[in-house]
Amino acid sequence: MKSVICDIDGVLLHDNKLIPGSDKFIARVREQGNPLVLLTNYPAQTAKDLVNRLDAAGIEVTEDQVYTSAMATADFLRHQDGKKAYVIGEGALTHELYKQGFTITDINPDFVIVGETRSFNWDMIHRGARFVAEGARFIATNPDTHGPNHSPACGALCAPIERITGKKPFYVGKPSAWIIRSALNHLGAHATNTVIVGDNLKTDILAGFQAGLETVMVLSGVSKMDDLDKHPFRPNHIFPCAAEIDVI
Repeated sequence: MKSVICDIDGVLLHDNKLIPGSDKFIARVREQGNPLVLLTNYPAQTAKDLVNRLDAAGIEVTEDQVYTSAMATADFLRHQDGKKAYVIGEGALTHELYKQGFTITDINPDFVIVGETRSFNWDMIHRGARFVAEGARFIATNPDTHGPNHSPACGALCAPIERITGKKPFYVGKPSAWIIRSALNHLGAHATNTVIVGDNLKTDILAGFQAGLETVMVLSGVSKMDDLDKHPFRPNHIFPCAAEIDVI
């Protein structure tokens, strides 16, 4: 039986509204008994927050069936030396770091970790750039530059620190294969028997391709058929929306 890694925005929801039929897709996957995790690059909500968001739209999942770039970032850092971090992000990210034994500090941090926050300001840029210039390792939850309605996302928040220091962050989230491996470990699954469902060729599908997963693209979100010619790789399957997926 195939394990399923599924994106949220553009596949199941548009903002907080259900994409018609996506609730039935998730219900079918769960009824069949396929191991399932919903994987999102968005780091500013906890698993419980996301479960409540999905439930409000009519999609039922459990907290252990949700995995975020904040969780993957904490998992990545668990394998690194150092336990002090300066964090630019919301409580969901610091919560995951606390769970891995990190101290959140602005005194000689080992890492500068950037997620997403609406309170981004000059002081954060200044401190983040200074710490990175002084040797702190630069880590970011995901490379997305913007979200719905062009709201600034993690990649945009990293840009001034990168320009000031000349150092690029390590991005944990899609399309990095790291987040896929972390999600697979969370599922207890293997790449050779796992399908990733996503709406974005540059993130979901590329991440799946790089990690050796079977890839399913839906046309209900970011990428369209015209975008296929812009990339040297192809998804294994393409469907109009999640409701019509018949390979799982």
